Amino acid sequence: MIMNERIKASEVRLTGVDGEDLGVVSRAEALELARRLGVDLVCESLYSSPPPCRLIGKGTAKDRLNKERRNERREGQAPKAKEIRLTPQIEEHDYETKARQAGKLLEAGNAVQLVVKLGNAKEGAAAKELLERLARDLSPNGAKETGVQVSGKQAAVRLRPSALRDRQRGTGPYAT
Repeated sequence: MIMNERIKASEVRLTGVDGEDLGVVSRAEALELARRLGVDLVCESLYSSPPPCRLIGKGTAKDRLNKERRNERREGQAPKAKEIRLTPQIEEHDYETKARQAGKLLEAGNAVQLVVKLGNAKEGAAAKELLERLARDLSPNGAKETGVQVSGKQAAVRLRPSALRDRQRGTGPYAT
């Protein structure tokens, strides 16, 4: 973002604080007007001649730029995976609590890693069944990213939020 004295063009197409068109003016005249009004002169594009510039309140332009950078950084990152641990002999109330917790995380846009700790090899089938049930119950909020993986000491499945799926497709309430 090019602001104030860093604008090198001799003439600029100026837009006022309230969006009114002030026409083509010299750079010096635009800077003087910005100083008099106590605002910043911000160049909006370098691809036209004369470059369009706007008078924006002090700090507002930097706030806008920082917000855009934050959003770009956030969109570029993969959703964070939160781990929820369970046991194969979970009681119904505890199951509902964990399901509710996972649902909230998925709605917030976080991926969820559901992990069942196994005491012995015989618990593998029960753990897989539990994870399948949980993934089925959470299907409105998220979809399986991986299948149920049973290894020696644990069984796990990863769910991604459906909001992310909708955003990637360009559908749903989270589409931008």
